[in-house]
Amino acid sequence: MALKGEYTIEVWNKKIRYALKIRRNITVITGDSGTGKTTLVKMIDAYDNNGVSSGVHLKCNVRCTTLHGRNWRDTLGKISKSIVFIDEQSHFITTKEFAVAIQSTDNYYVLITRNNLEVLPYSIHEIYGLRAYSNKETQNGMFQTFNEQYELYSANITQSGIQPLVR
Repeated sequence: MALKGEYTIEVWNKKIRYALKIRRNITVITGDSGTGKTTLVKMIDAYDNNGVSSGVHLKCNVRCTTLHGRNWRDTLGKISKSIVFIDEQSHFITTKEFAVAIQSTDNYYVLITRNNLEVLPYSIHEIYGLRAYSNKETQNGMFQTFNEQYELYSANITQSGIQPLVR
């Protein structure tokens, strides 16, 4: 049975914390350099490979993992009922082969990219950016940056086109 519904993901270490809600099988996170997109994927990869000994903590009801490298096809065949994060350095996410491959899986995918993904069927309402919303001092005197996702396009799609979400 495939994943269904909404999943909340919290990922953190001593310096940074992310809070995400994933609602559909394909979610796109995009935005400018330096917003923490690649850091998020690296933290999930570190946790998936080494658990809490990596210095990263992850809270979610399902496994969160990453997909990268030239052996992505073989690796994808071994992933089931997971939320799979893929960074933009994995150029295969723009290919028809990747689009076909993920349609027969039971995973959710979070694609970190600034590229056009015209071969993938995803909702305009599942395109997000990342932003820091707080920088708080922790108990040990360190500062931790809190990051959240935000929807790039509003639910108001008019005859004139897509209206950016105003905050």
